Amino acid sequence: VDGREIITIEGIDKTEYGEKLKKSFKKNAAVQCGFCTPGFIITAAALLNENPNANEEEIKEAISGNICRCTGYEMIIKAVDEARK
Repeated sequence: VDGREIITIEGIDKTEYGEKLKKSFKKNAAVQCGFCTPGFIITAAALLNENPNANEEEIKEAISGNICRCTGYEMIIKAVDEARK
């Protein structure tokens, strides 16, 4: 990571989609215990920064490395899609 920028959940609002994602996750009840939420938001922000027109399949693929045991994934996918719009 030498010489590279690292963005954590605390700094995600500085990115183009960070604040939108956080608000959308809350609005769409995509948060339960909150343990996985930072990973989903950071992953989604990276996806949308690279591909602002990501479709549902691309969103699913991007978040596939994150595991949520509380909500299922429908609300998370909806929250990412809404933030994208």
